[in-house]
Amino acid sequence: TFQRQLQQSDCQNALMKKVFDTHMLFLQINQSAAALKHVFAALRLFVGKFPSAFFQGQADLCGSLCYEILKCCNHRSRSTQTEASALLYFFMRKNFEFNKQKSIVRSHLQLIKAVSQLIADAGIGGSRFQHSLAIINNFANGDKQMKSVNFPAEVKDLTKRIRTVLMATAQMKEHEKDPEMLVDLQYSLANSYASTPELRRTWLESMAKIHARNGDLSEAAMCYIHIAALIAEYLKRKGLFSMGWPAFLSITPNIK
Repeated sequence: TFQRQLQQSDCQNALMKKVFDTHMLFLQINQSAAALKHVFAALRLFVGKFPSAFFQGQADLCGSLCYEILKCCNHRSRSTQTEASALLYFFMRKNFEFNKQKSIVRSHLQLIKAVSQLIADAGIGGSRFQHSLAIINNFANGDKQMKSVNFPAEVKDLTKRIRTVLMATAQMKEHEKDPEMLVDLQYSLANSYASTPELRRTWLESMAKIHARNGDLSEAAMCYIHIAALIAEYLKRKGLFSMGWPAFLSITPNIK
């Protein structure tokens, strides 16, 4: 009935946000496995009908949906895990199709961010979550329509990176009393996202907080300078700032 209003401004509007929040509420309040089956079906329909709400403009809706689906991938019920994994695979496939079969950059980024948040919020990463990642990989392997494109490889790369984050976080938990080892792990994680500035920034901010907590203020400052240089470089490529990262060379040669 309200399709025209929902599609205004490439689906970036207040009514779309309300409809989306209503869908999310079904995942945020505990439901029976039978009810969740219908919620996932409704979400598949919703994403299929309004892909630009998730894959264009602001990334807020995409991020919120990734967070809630991943939470369901850690659900006690096996059937809910399977349904959530199927929805997640469908969501990534839609992202790939929306990008004219080029990449799933947005869902990749938002899923890794959601995993990073969920580790702190819900302690994901156990056997249930690993089982869901295996289901997603199986979907990618068995999708005959996608055999000739690089989508299955992108899905595998994403699940591999999620496992890397989970492993590194588990190691961080072990070393939380050893600040230097902890920061080393954070640093290697930040480096693994050199090609994804938004995630690199997330981990550099996390490192800065650990340094500041330990009283290592010059190290914390170094993290923030790197974040500023990343943003400067991004603005330079957008044509909004003339200098890029060399603007910070007078503070530290490390910025290279």
